[in-house]
Amino acid sequence: MKNLFLSFALLLIASFTYAQEIKGKWLTDDGEAIVEIYQSGDKFNGKIVWLKDANDAQGKPLTDQENPDKSKRSKPLIGLLMLTDFKQNNGKWEGGKIYDPSEGKTYKCTMWLENGKLKVRGYVGMFYQTQTWTRK
Repeated sequence: MKNLFLSFALLLIASFTYAQEIKGKWLTDDGEAIVEIYQSGDKFNGKIVWLKDANDAQGKPLTDQENPDKSKRSKPLIGLLMLTDFKQNNGKWEGGKIYDPSEGKTYKCTMWLENGKLKVRGYVGMFYQTQTWTRK
């Protein structure tokens, strides 16, 4: 009985550790943005908190111009929800979506930690692209 309790406690600690590691600020692989990942209930989301070039030539904040929903095109990119609805599962964060504001497109996505870096893989059908983000 003691061993069963100990095993269960270790499993809970390991799950909590996985969940804690993804939270925080991450520099995208191109160095153009920082995305802050946070937990909301049992899901993880991420929003843009910094852009290398956050303003247009007139000094106005860049907005979500490519969004397919025209009513959202005037919203600033800073604060934009980019990662949505990820659930932690055995060291991966799955079932979520990533929004690319440069194209106005949303993709299925999986994330995982590898050597202290965040691997972010977006899918289009059976094809995928993986980026490596660095903790800030």
